[in-house]
Amino acid sequence: MAPRHQRNLTRRKMLFALGGAAVAVPAIASVAPYALAGQSGGSAAAANGALPVTVVNNSGSFDNGSVHLYVVGNADGKQVRLTPDGTVAPVALSDNGADGFTDYAIPLASSGETKLSLPYMSGRVYVSLGQKLKFKVVTDGNGNAALQYPAGWVTSDPNYGILHDCAEFTHNASGMFCNTTMVDMFSVPMSLRLTGEKDQTTGALRDGGRAAAFAAVKKVEEFAPLVVDDTRIIAPGHGLDAGIFPKDYFAPYIDEVWSTYTGKDVKVTTNAGTFTGRVRGERLTFDGPASVSFAKPSTRDVLFCDGNLAAPNDGTTGPVAAVLGAAFNRSTLLSNPSQPTTDPAAFYQTALTNHYAGAIHAATADGKAYGFAFDDVADFASYIQDTNPSALTLTLTAF
Repeated sequence: MAPRHQRNLTRRKMLFALGGAAVAVPAIASVAPYALAGQSGGSAAAANGALPVTVVNNSGSFDNGSVHLYVVGNADGKQVRLTPDGTVAPVALSDNGADGFTDYAIPLASSGETKLSLPYMSGRVYVSLGQKLKFKVVTDGNGNAALQYPAGWVTSDPNYGILHDCAEFTHNASGMFCNTTMVDMFSVPMSLRLTGEKDQTTGALRDGGRAAAFAAVKKVEEFAPLVVDDTRIIAPGHGLDAGIFPKDYFAPYIDEVWSTYTGKDVKVTTNAGTFTGRVRGERLTFDGPASVSFAKPSTRDVLFCDGNLAAPNDGTTGPVAAVLGAAFNRSTLLSNPSQPTTDPAAFYQTALTNHYAGAIHAATADGKAYGFAFDDVADFASYIQDTNPSALTLTLTAF
């Protein structure tokens, strides 16, 4: 299977902001329609029906009664949540209680494993430890009920002080597509095991991985403010927006890239072919299967893979932007004029790099993580899929 950045997809869309928290389709919901592009759908029918889900609490720090589970997202064009009996219910303003928030928590079994059934929907599985999350149903711009998601990187968010994290998924007639995500923040160690045509696991941390990631980020002066006690590490893009990360952090590297490739070529290979580029008139312009060009990005553009590095779902500009975004974050764009770089030993090796993403990858057992939006370039994301799934297991692992 080709790396996902080489397929026709847009990995992640930033969620709309409302009241400091996110309200929109969870990011993974945009993946599944493109994830199977160009493949046969012969086994898709086998994915029909509810998917058995098992939740295992191996955190070692919290008993089952202290773990609160939420499955929220989208189905049939509506924002929905999963009920404890395995049905999908639309979110409604009337779900807000006297305190102004919903209680969509699914309790874990009193001991041992918890069994659930997941119908077709796209969304997120949130876990909170010690306290329940404060979800709020609001009215969106079209007058429809919409769910206000936790934003653990926003100090004014009512969930800021709560230990929580999430995984993302899409379950539909084409199969199951899921990932652990650190694109926004890293907090609770968890892994996903998906069985079906294959038996796959992703997201597992190595022993001591969480503490090692926190320590590694703290060691870098510009990144240290992103560590919130022992609760979470905020992704640097959100840190930039909050004023706790330098808005010009990547500027020297970006300037050097523009200077270097004014005088020589850089090549980017996608499934559309190889694009050859140089800086011309302040734009990095590529020829090849199609003509695409990029204005000089800002640090924020690099961290979010957005703005001047936005990746439209067009099969040409999008995949090239994704590869460039990964090369900037991994700091391989100067050392390797032929992208993507596929040797992880070359990633995060310069002083000026995305140390947050580097620390998260170093903490995982298989070296895979979603530290930035296009971390799936060259298949280094904590993402798994199966067109004929039989079961999913979410495990909270040791802190």
